[in-house]
Amino acid sequence: MISEPSGPGATRYVLFDVDGTLIDAVDNQRLVWRTWAERYELDADEVYRVALRTRPMETFAQVAPDHDPQECLAALNELENEDVRTGSYTAFDGASELLNALDPGAWALVTSNYEHRVRGRFARTGLPVPKVVVDAAAVAEGKPSPVPYLQAAAEMGAEPGNCLVIEDAPSGVQSGLRAGMTVWGVNTPSAADGVHRHFGSLREAVHDILAFASGGHPAPPEGSASVK
Repeated sequence: MISEPSGPGATRYVLFDVDGTLIDAVDNQRLVWRTWAERYELDADEVYRVALRTRPMETFAQVAPDHDPQECLAALNELENEDVRTGSYTAFDGASELLNALDPGAWALVTSNYEHRVRGRFARTGLPVPKVVVDAAAVAEGKPSPVPYLQAAAEMGAEPGNCLVIEDAPSGVQSGLRAGMTVWGVNTPSAADGVHRHFGSLREAVHDILAFASGGHPAPPEGSASVK
C-alpha cells in the first residue's frame, strides 16, 4: 500500500536521487571506473561491480587495499570532473517536464555524488536545480543510511511522512524507507525490495508524482505497479 502523508492539507515534498533516476549516467560511470581501474591495473568489471554498491572510500578498501585511499580518491575525482566537462549526458524522458512543474521549494536532490558535478550535468541537460541539494559532502553517512533523506527533509522543513522519494537503486530505496518516507522506484525492469510503487521508467511516473505533490491520489497508470 502507498504510505499516506501525515495530516490533511499538508504540503507534499518530492526527493529525487540523481544518477539513474533523473540523469542517465551509466555509460559515464562505467567509463570513469574502467579508466580508474586501468590506472591501478585492476579488473575493471570487478571494480565497477563493487563501486555500484559502495561509496568510493569503501570501494578502494575492497579493490585496492594496498593503495593510499586519498590518492585513489584524487584520481577518481580528476576523472569524474573531466567527465562532467566533456562527457555526453542525457536526462531521462519526462525529467524536464516533471522538475519544471514542481514548486522549486517542494523538491530536492539527494545524491551520493557531489553538488558541483550535479550542477554541471544539469546545466548540460537543461534541468533546473532546486533550492536543496544534499550531496556526498553534506552527510557523514551515505545511502542506505536514512541520514541523506532526513537531512533533505529537515532543510526543506518537511516531515518525513509528507515526503516521496524517487529512486532507482536498492541502497537509495532502503535509505528512503529507513527515513520513514514513501518510496517509488523507477527505471528498472523489476521492483527493488520495499518500494511502495514501481514504474518501469521515469516517464511512466510523471503523472503520479505530480499528483502526489499536489495532494491527489492517482490511480496507477499503465506501466506502473503497486507493491503490496
